Amino acid sequence: MLGNWLKTSILMAGIVALFGAVGAALGGGGGLIIAMAFAAAMNIYAYWYSDKAVLKMYNAQVVTPDNNQFRNFYNMVKELAENAQLPMPKVYIIDEAQPNAFATGRNPEHAAVAATTGIMQILTERELRGVMAHELAHVKHRDTLTSTISATLAGAISSLGSFGMLFAGHNSSGERNVNPAVAILIVILAPIAAMLIQMAISRAREFEADRAGADISRDPKALASALEKIHNYAHQITNETAEAHPETGQMMIINPLSGGGISGLFSTHPQTEERVARLLTMDNTY
Repeated sequence: MLGNWLKTSILMAGIVALFGAVGAALGGGGGLIIAMAFAAAMNIYAYWYSDKAVLKMYNAQVVTPDNNQFRNFYNMVKELAENAQLPMPKVYIIDEAQPNAFATGRNPEHAAVAATTGIMQILTERELRGVMAHELAHVKHRDTLTSTISATLAGAISSLGSFGMLFAGHNSSGERNVNPAVAILIVILAPIAAMLIQMAISRAREFEADRAGADISRDPKALASALEKIHNYAHQITNETAEAHPETGQMMIINPLSGGGISGLFSTHPQTEERVARLLTMDNTY
């Protein structure tokens, strides 16, 4: 656990430093100030509104305790939240065939968990319980805030790169701020570097959420089985919302967009096989 937290902290520091370095390289001291102000504004917005935005994006419908159709699901989340010593999060259902689930919210007191109707159709109750425990582990460790900040900074770095040539002018003394060739390299390489760091953060948090989720449900084998099923189904069914908003893919328990592309460094999630293997080694501890 400590190793993953340390890795995340180092990676977060790296993405912030990269953001400042891009601003400074493209615009000197003024560019650094502009970059940091831009990042601060984006993070404030993401902190307060990102959960509402993503739930609206997926047309998620809130589940209440008196909802007959999803009462068992609501009670399952309630039991797991109590096991995790968390406040009861808001519970949402997404009418989507692709099996998936995610958590969002700026802190445990303002958290929400969502699951698709597709995931309820393919998983057993025990497997679904493992998935929701994984999502509550994200809430407990405030991973939703970490992923929001890292995604916002990565996007901001890409924006700076896109507008980088605007900063590559002259300062008040008539001197050029940065060599045009260097500016072009920054425009190309900085967004790639930011994306790699963001994805490394996401992979570290997924491993930790698997471990902590297994602790909450006390059933790592169920989560392992669920991950295998979701992985097999997720890339057979198109998720139009995820395709239109690929930045939300990192929030899901299995990235719906990572099935046929490049893996490894460019993956937001660890390999499913490795996640399953780690969970199965835990099974003997319960």
